[in-house]
Amino acid sequence: MSKQPEYWNKAKKHLSKKDRIMKNLINKYSDSNLTSRKDVFYSLCKSIIGQQISVAAANSVFLKFKKKCNKKINAKKVSKLTFIQLKSCGLSRQKVLGIKSLAKQTLEKSFNPKLIKKMNDEEAINYLSNLKQIGRWSAEMILLFTYNRPNIWPVQDIGLLRAISKNYKKKYLPPENFVNLLKKRYTPYCSVATWYLWRSIDPEPIQY
Repeated sequence: MSKQPEYWNKAKKHLSKKDRIMKNLINKYSDSNLTSRKDVFYSLCKSIIGQQISVAAANSVFLKFKKKCNKKINAKKVSKLTFIQLKSCGLSRQKVLGIKSLAKQTLEKSFNPKLIKKMNDEEAINYLSNLKQIGRWSAEMILLFTYNRPNIWPVQDIGLLRAISKNYKKKYLPPENFVNLLKKRYTPYCSVATWYLWRSIDPEPIQY
């Protein structure tokens, strides 16, 4: 794991000035921060596995998947695993196909993560979304957790919407215009605000 992003302390000051509730969250959860694994393939696999299932279920499946890879999750290892071996981890057919396709494209270099560094957020989301089983939400998680992009605001994320409702005393789902208002208020550090909002509903810091 890497250390906290360079912008983290600057972002905390900025958000604390802009928003009283965010200031309280920053003070309350000062024990940790966003970190990155800097391993796109690993994070994409984790993202595919975690789709549409609970955090506990995702962790259980991922541990089995990691074991099948002999604790070395990379494209070469995954490409050697059979469909049956991957399915036995608890993966659906679609998720197995997504992970196998990701390994193939990585080895063939038709997917090149190095290109993402030169792209803006929207370009990177579109590029990642071309991968099988990777939609906008998964792409945003990669930009936030793997690349530590500072201004990701994943409005499709149920946890984020729940946290907004809880902290800002809004009904669930919070009104779209209010979610957009927060985005303007938090910019250019929406990723940091998202991370603190997640912490407010989950005692363990999220990591992809």
